[in-house]
Amino acid sequence: MSTRVGAVVPAAGRGERLGGGTPKALRPLAGRPMLLRAVETLLASTHVTQVVVAAPPTLVDVVGQILGPGVCVVPGGGERVDSVRTALDALDDDIGVVLVHDAARPLTPATLVDAVATAVLAGHPAVIPVLPVTDTVKEIDADGRVVRTPRRDMLRAVQTPQGFRRDILRTAYANRDLPVTDDAGLVEALGVPVTTIPGAEEAFKVTRPVDLVLAEALLADSLARDGQR
Repeated sequence: MSTRVGAVVPAAGRGERLGGGTPKALRPLAGRPMLLRAVETLLASTHVTQVVVAAPPTLVDVVGQILGPGVCVVPGGGERVDSVRTALDALDDDIGVVLVHDAARPLTPATLVDAVATAVLAGHPAVIPVLPVTDTVKEIDADGRVVRTPRRDMLRAVQTPQGFRRDILRTAYANRDLPVTDDAGLVEALGVPVTTIPGAEEAFKVTRPVDLVLAEALLADSLARDGQR
């Protein structure tokens, strides 16, 4: 396996829950698009040497101008899986490890990116960052009745970037029939073990307006603290 690490960012979604009429990835956070902040985190890591972004097809040139010449921008697909497939195909042939990162996690620290990449390079075929679940979770049936209450200590909330050996991720994405909400789900379906590492509180996903408010506040606090050093 090549030890060169690449990252793909599916960013073609509309993000309707966030509102505002602008694709979610291009929504400003403290004056700069969330996508730009997410990509800068990847480029700030010590392992990532190439980043490919799948953008809305009508905005490929716009996104390319925002991100600059060091980032490859390709047209995304109608679904997230389509965008990841396209971005995977655009990676250099000698990329052996692939990180898949959400554009909507703009505050993810570069240290988490490096931790995921390091774990894959150490021999784990698939690695995901996770956090303990703090709320009680209920499984319900089609009528809304509670079926069971899973043990909270056995549950984890999954973040990105998720890291994989490239050959395994390509095999997983060759299956076009499986419904999936994250890349690790496709890999799990192959029977490949998925390893977890500790995630980061600030790597939360900006999905709703309240998430954007929280991200703005956290970023403002971080910038203020940096200015005092």
